[in-house]
Amino acid sequence: MDEATVGGTRITTLRGDLTRQEVDAILNAANEYLEHGGGLAGAIVRAGGWEIQDESDRWVREHGILAPGVAAVTGAGRLPARYVVHVAGPRYREGQDNEGLLRRAVRAGLDAAAARGCRTVALPAISAGVFGYPLREAARVVAAAAGAWAREHPETLDEIRLVGFDPAAQEAFAAGLEALG
Repeated sequence: MDEATVGGTRITTLRGDLTRQEVDAILNAANEYLEHGGGLAGAIVRAGGWEIQDESDRWVREHGILAPGVAAVTGAGRLPARYVVHVAGPRYREGQDNEGLLRRAVRAGLDAAAARGCRTVALPAISAGVFGYPLREAARVVAAAAGAWAREHPETLDEIRLVGFDPAAQEAFAAGLEALG
């Protein structure tokens, strides 16, 4: 399944580059220090400009490190989005509530985007990169959390895009979306 409607929100999966999404906000799978040197975070800064890193540094100075369930919002620089919403997903570890932490990150990101009047949001498979969360499981949790958020906040967002950079990520999101029914 590549599309579902939940609470009036269209949830879609697609293969693409998150930095090229023409949406109101993209979610960045950040680390707790908002240091955007590598992975997706580094790609966002390279595409959008160093002002994203500068705003992130300012956010950390004012608020401290990015805790689970908290979102930091910056401008998007040269990206086609208006905002970058930074969330720190869990570093996958046995014995911790990986799923609960990942759900909190997605919820915080969508809450922050909606609070700024966003109607369209794109997000990646948070924590599935260098944080070691197995891709299929992370995509399932992200899709389920997005669906639950849309159900709890009907008509708040027009679209949530689950963006996979490669075919495996898109397929994992499609499987996660299928589980929503």
